[in-house]
Amino acid sequence: MTSHSRGFQGFVLAGLVLAVVAAATVPPTVRVYSAERKGYVMVEKVVKTDEQWKRELTPEQYQVARKRGTEAAFANRYWDHHEKGVYKCVACGNDLFDSTAKFDSGTGWPSFTRPIAKENVGLEVDWSLGSVRDEVHCSRCGSHLGHVFDDGPKPTGLRYCMNSAVLRFEKKS
Repeated sequence: MTSHSRGFQGFVLAGLVLAVVAAATVPPTVRVYSAERKGYVMVEKVVKTDEQWKRELTPEQYQVARKRGTEAAFANRYWDHHEKGVYKCVACGNDLFDSTAKFDSGTGWPSFTRPIAKENVGLEVDWSLGSVRDEVHCSRCGSHLGHVFDDGPKPTGLRYCMNSAVLRFEKKS
């Protein structure tokens, strides 16, 4: 092997190392719907340590959003809320639900027939409490929002049963 080819291999190896380091420092992105822009946008995923979440959220917000807790029924901020606007993730500001999809489910939690866009929320199977449920989380930061059930009104037949503690309402102007 000549010194020239060893130099070239070293150059290629250094380039690969730089590419790996650069890829590791570029935050992942996610495509979500923006109510303000009335279209889809690419945004950075929000990734924080548990300690950062504890500092930034109230104890109740932290318990629900990061520890998959549930707030009390009929004793939360948005269960009987009827203003027009958008419900956002309290942890990252991601648009989650439009007020036009909100309905009174009689459960004591804010309930919606659909998210503002399917890309704005994620679902995963929740095996806790001895039953199988579909957990709903924010697609941008992963915060636990609540659960979705198949006992909602038409046209979707779905009930997105959310926790007010993880929602922030923005009134339409």
